[in-house]
Amino acid sequence: MSQEAYDHTAVERRWQEAWDDADVYRTPDDVEDPTYVLGMYPYPSGKLHMGHVRNYTITDAYARYRRMRGDDVLHPMGWDAFGLPAENAAKERDTNPREWTRDCIDTMREQMRSMGFGYDWEREIATCTPEYYRWNQWLFSQFHEAGLVDRHEAEVNWCPSCETVLADEQVEGDDELCWRCDTPVEARELDQWFLEITAYADELLTAIDDLDGWPASVRQMQRNWIGRQHGTTLEFEVAGHGTVEAFTTRVDTIYGATCFALAPDHPISEALAAEDDAVRRFIEEEADPEGDEPNGVETGLTATNPATGAEIPVFVADFVLSDVGTGALMAVPAHDDRDHAFATKMGVDIEPVVAPEPDDWDGSTAGSGDDTLPEAPDVSETAFTDDGVVIDSGAYSGLDSETARERLTADLKRAAASTQYQLRDWGISRQRYWGTPIPVVHCDDCGPVLVPNDELPVELPAFVNTTGNPLDAADEWKRTTCPSCGEPATRETDTMDTFVDSSWYFLRYVSPGLEDAPFDLERANDWMPVDQYVGGIEHAVMHLLYSRFFTKVLADEEGLDHREPFTNLLAQGMVQLDGEKMSKSKGNVVSPQRIVEEYGADTARLFMMQAAQPERDFDWSEEGVRSTHRFLTRLREAVERYAAAKRGGEGGGTPADDRDSADDRDPAADRDPTDEYVAAEIDAAVAIAGAEYDDLTFNVALREAQDLVGTLRGYREYVDPHPTVYERGLDAAVRLLAPVAPHLAEELWERLGRDGFVVDADWPTASVDRETVDRRRRLVEKTREDVRDIVDVAGIDDPERIDVVVAPDWKYDALELAIESDADNLIGELMGEAHIREQGDAAAAYGQDLQATREALQYTLTGDEEYAALQSAGWLIEREFDAAVVVARADDAADNVARKAEPGRPAIDITE
Repeated sequence: MSQEAYDHTAVERRWQEAWDDADVYRTPDDVEDPTYVLGMYPYPSGKLHMGHVRNYTITDAYARYRRMRGDDVLHPMGWDAFGLPAENAAKERDTNPREWTRDCIDTMREQMRSMGFGYDWEREIATCTPEYYRWNQWLFSQFHEAGLVDRHEAEVNWCPSCETVLADEQVEGDDELCWRCDTPVEARELDQWFLEITAYADELLTAIDDLDGWPASVRQMQRNWIGRQHGTTLEFEVAGHGTVEAFTTRVDTIYGATCFALAPDHPISEALAAEDDAVRRFIEEEADPEGDEPNGVETGLTATNPATGAEIPVFVADFVLSDVGTGALMAVPAHDDRDHAFATKMGVDIEPVVAPEPDDWDGSTAGSGDDTLPEAPDVSETAFTDDGVVIDSGAYSGLDSETARERLTADLKRAAASTQYQLRDWGISRQRYWGTPIPVVHCDDCGPVLVPNDELPVELPAFVNTTGNPLDAADEWKRTTCPSCGEPATRETDTMDTFVDSSWYFLRYVSPGLEDAPFDLERANDWMPVDQYVGGIEHAVMHLLYSRFFTKVLADEEGLDHREPFTNLLAQGMVQLDGEKMSKSKGNVVSPQRIVEEYGADTARLFMMQAAQPERDFDWSEEGVRSTHRFLTRLREAVERYAAAKRGGEGGGTPADDRDSADDRDPAADRDPTDEYVAAEIDAAVAIAGAEYDDLTFNVALREAQDLVGTLRGYREYVDPHPTVYERGLDAAVRLLAPVAPHLAEELWERLGRDGFVVDADWPTASVDRETVDRRRRLVEKTREDVRDIVDVAGIDDPERIDVVVAPDWKYDALELAIESDADNLIGELMGEAHIREQGDAAAAYGQDLQATREALQYTLTGDEEYAALQSAGWLIEREFDAAVVVARADDAADNVARKAEPGRPAIDITE
C-alpha cells in the first residue's frame, strides 16, 4: 500500500456532514447532570487565529473524551458580539456594527465547522441580539433592586481615541495605555453607573481558597486585585483643616512617623492649590504616580502625631492615591521603602522604632524602658521593613510588633481596626454605541428612573456614524417619557461594559430560547457549575472576577444553587512563531485556514495538542505540522492495509515469502511472548492516555497513542501479528486519537468494520493500572540500556546470545521488608526471616546494600511479573542486537550470574 497522503478535504467534509445529519452533538434538555465543557466565547473578528484554534481544540478534545467515557456532555458556542472594535470597524468601512458583526459571525462559524468542533449549535447565542441583551437590562434592574447599583461622579479612565471609559483592568502597563488601541489614557470626571462588587469583596476573596481546580497563578492574581489589608484607621489633626483620617497596616511604627502625606486630589491638596503656586504647580505639572521615585511638595502645614503629640510636616505626595486607603497616610521612613526614598529626597527625619528581634528575646522587659531592649537597626541607607521588637515608643517599647499593633489600636483615641480593599466598584458606563443600552431614563422631576421590565429590551437605534457617542446623536431615540410621572424624559445614552455580557453567558446556554427569564433556574441548578472552563490568562482578573460576582448575586437574589461558576479552569498558553506571539503588526501570523486546506483540520488539531502541555506557550513549526501529517498518513495506511488483508483472508499480518501467512494461525491460539508484549503495551497506552486525558495533559496522552502506533508497526514488521492482538491495537489507537483527530478516526473506525460513530464509541479499557505500567516500562528500558552499556564497554561487535536473569524470590521479599520497616537495625530484621537468613553471606551483603540506600528504595514488580515482562520484551533486544535472548529465573541460571541480579535490575550475561 502506498503512503500517499489521504484526501483530508473529502474525509473531513464527509464526516462533518454525517455528524450534522445525525445531530450527534445536541444535548437534550432532559439531561439532569451533563458534563459542562466550555471555552471562553470569542469576539467575532471575522477570522479564527491560532489562539482560537488551540483553545477550542482543547475543549473539543475534552468534550469528545468525556462523551466516550459515557457522560452526557454540554459543549456550546456563542459570540461575545458587542464591543468597540466592531464599532470602529463599521466606521472605517462606512457600514454599521450590526451588519459587520453578523458577517464576522457567519465567517467564523464556518471556520469552526471546518475544524470539526463538536458544538451543540442549537444553543448558539450572540450577545448583540435583543433576545440576549434584554436580560442584561433585566439583570441591571435586579441588581438595582438589590441595592447593588449606584450612580455618581467619579474620575474615570478615558481613552481619547476610543472615546470611552475604561475599567482599571483595561488600562495596561506603566505607561497607562488603552488595552484595545494603546493610546495613553486620560483622567476625567463623569457621572457613571457602578455595580457594587465591593459588597462581595470578602466572599470573593475567601472563596478563592476553595477553587482547587484553578491554577494557583490565577487565584493569586485575583487575591492581589481584591487586595485586602487589615490595619488601623486613626485621625491626625492638620493645622487649620481639622482631622484627617489615615489608614496604616503598621500602627506599631507610629512613633517613627515623621511626616504626613496627602494625595494630589485630596480635598486639602486642592484647597491649598488654589492659594499656593508651589502646590498647584506640583499637582498640575510634576506629580507622577507612575514615576520611578516618589515626589512631593511641602505645604507649610503640620499634623499632630496622635501617639507622640509631635507636630510633623505635611506634604502633597504623588505616591499617595485617593482611591487607595483614605488618600492620606503617615509616612514612617525608617520602616517603609517608599517612605524612606521620599524622606531621603525631601530631607525628612528617619527615626527607627522597630528593631530585629534577638533569638533569645522573651519580651520580659516590655514597657520598662530597660537598657536591655534590642539595638536600633541602621536605617541610613535602607528601611527595616520586618516585624520585630518596638523600641523608643514609650510604654509600648519592648512589645513585639503584633502585640504593639493590637494595644495601640485599642489605646489611641479615635483609632479603630479596619479592613481596606484595593478592589473598587465596577464602573460599567461606556460612551459608545455597540453595547447594551442601560435601561434608565432621566426625568427632570423624578431623576434617573428604571425602564419597567415589561418594556425591555430597550433596543439600539439605527447606527449614526459620528464622533463621540453615537447614541447622543440619536435624538428621536433619546426622547421618551418618564415611566414614573409620564412627563418628557431622556434615555440614558451610556451602554454597558461588555464584561457584563460575559459575566453570565454560560447560564444562557442552558436555555438559550427561553423568553420569560434569562435562564431556566431548575436546569441551571442541575447543570451548573461549568465542569471545565478554558481560556486565556489575560482574563484572569476581569472576566473571571466579574463572573464570580454575578454568580454570587444570582445565588442570593434569584435562587441559583451554586456560588461559583467554574469548577475547573485551564488557562491555555499562546501559540508563538520564533519565540514571539503571533500578531498582524509583526507579520508573523499563520493562517489556520491555510493549514486546514493544505494538511487538514486533524493535522492542525493534533499538532497543536501534542506540541506542549495546554498551559504552556509553544512555537509553531511547519516541519512539526508536516511530521504530524505523515503520522496520520501512516496510521491510515496501517488500518487500510489491515482491512484489505482481512477482506482478502490474510488476517492482520503482513505476509512475507519466508513467513507463514497469518490466516494459517488460529486467532484463538495461545499468544507467544512477542504478542504478550504488544498486548501489554496496548493496555499500557490505554491506561496512561485515559489518565492524561482526565488531567487535560493531552500531549502525554497523544504521545502514548503515537507510540502505540509505532509499536504496532514494529510488531508487524518483526512477525506476522496475532490477529486479535493487532486488531485490538489498531482499534485502541483509533479511539485514543479520536478526541483530537476526529475525522480520520471516524474514517478508520468504519474501515475497521465498527458500527456507529467513533464519537459515540466507548473509551477502551485496560486490565492494568498506571503504577504497574510504569514499573514494567522502567524495567524493560533499564534492561535494554544495561545491555547497550555492556556491549559498548566490552567492545562486543556481534553478540551471539544475551542471557537476562531475574533475581531470586528472597531478594524481592527482602526489598519489600526494607521499604516497609522502620527498624534501626535493618540487617537484623532481615536476618529474622528464616528464608532470607538461609542465604548466608549473600543475604548479609544484600542487606548492607539495602541499608545504605534505604531512603531511595522503591517498590518493583514481583519476581513473576518481572520474568513475564522480560520474556515478552525479549524480542526488542533480539531485534536490536540480532542475538538470541534467553530470559531465566535465578534458580535456572549460573550462580556467578544469578547472584548479581536484583529486583528491578536483572543480571545480564552476553556471549560472543
